[in-house]
Amino acid sequence: MTDPYDALLLVSFGGPEKPEDVVPFLENVTRGRGIPKERLEQVGEHYFLFGGRSPINDQNRAFLAALEADFAEHGIDVPVYWGNRNWDPYLRETVAQMAADGVTRAACFVTSAYSSWSSCRQYRENLYDAVDGIEGAPRLDKLRHYFNHPGFLEPVVDATLASLADLPDGLGDDARIVFVTHSIPTAMNDGSGPPELGGGAYVAQHRSAAQVVVDRIAEQTGRHHEHDLVFCSRSGSPQTPWLEPDVNDHLEALAGEGEAAGPSASAVVMVPIGFVSDHMEVIYDLDTEALATAERLGLPARRAATPGVDPRFVAMVRDLLLERAAIESGEPAAPASVGSIGPMWNQCPVGCCANPRGERPALCGQDA
Repeated sequence: MTDPYDALLLVSFGGPEKPEDVVPFLENVTRGRGIPKERLEQVGEHYFLFGGRSPINDQNRAFLAALEADFAEHGIDVPVYWGNRNWDPYLRETVAQMAADGVTRAACFVTSAYSSWSSCRQYRENLYDAVDGIEGAPRLDKLRHYFNHPGFLEPVVDATLASLADLPDGLGDDARIVFVTHSIPTAMNDGSGPPELGGGAYVAQHRSAAQVVVDRIAEQTGRHHEHDLVFCSRSGSPQTPWLEPDVNDHLEALAGEGEAAGPSASAVVMVPIGFVSDHMEVIYDLDTEALATAERLGLPARRAATPGVDPRFVAMVRDLLLERAAIESGEPAAPASVGSIGPMWNQCPVGCCANPRGERPALCGQDA
């Protein structure tokens, strides 16, 4: 059923699990950027608000358990491994364990749904580093992008509907939907996707996913909600342009305040469409900062849930695994997708999402 794959590898970002982990974790994340330790300690305060522990590893443990249960229920007898880019369990240690266990070829599911260097190619570079020099390391194939897979977007639609319904006094009928994702440097967005398509894939994919959500809501409720794509978690030098507007600035604009006052809104639902689970960028940037901004502005606001361990999202991983196994075995496959872009590639094209700091070897691409 899953041939030629004899394992699935869950690949994620990682996060600190106790206060003394916070600065070493941030040093891992920012290695090579020359960021002073004092600045890392300031950023670390976000984690200390939550006991010095990111929720992401616990969320991955829950997701791993859900995957194993789903596989068992559907007769898929392959082990599921888990490795992180920036914290324990590290990818390289996991790959070494896979080699010791006799795994020969694994499909990799990355907890990042979109195209850009930081959300795709950097993971591919990490996979190269993870296998480099490990005797008997398995072949690793990254499963395709899933920002437009129904298993990802259907839970987002339902979560948005629930948040609209939770707004007081019928405000959900005319609420503005504010889709939020992680900001990246504008140059990184310009270089996202295959060079022959002209870049901008990161933003284009988010806009396509957002349009699917608002269209599905209109089908179910008969109401079309105005919507926007905004950004959070900007970092790096203030001189480097990053994608804007910031979610807090946008809320001020919607409330008729700030430097860029725009169309007003009676209420908003923030939809973290760039994230698969409620990790730090969601619970701090949205639940802590952005909701506080909305409260200060007197703007009724709710934050929609991420897919997390929604059974449809879990089943999506099974679907992607079986789809790729069929393709690799020369059997027919019908890749699922919704929206205007269509199913994504199984191997990243040459030059896709180039590393802004210079070329590095990466797995899972046509140039690998």
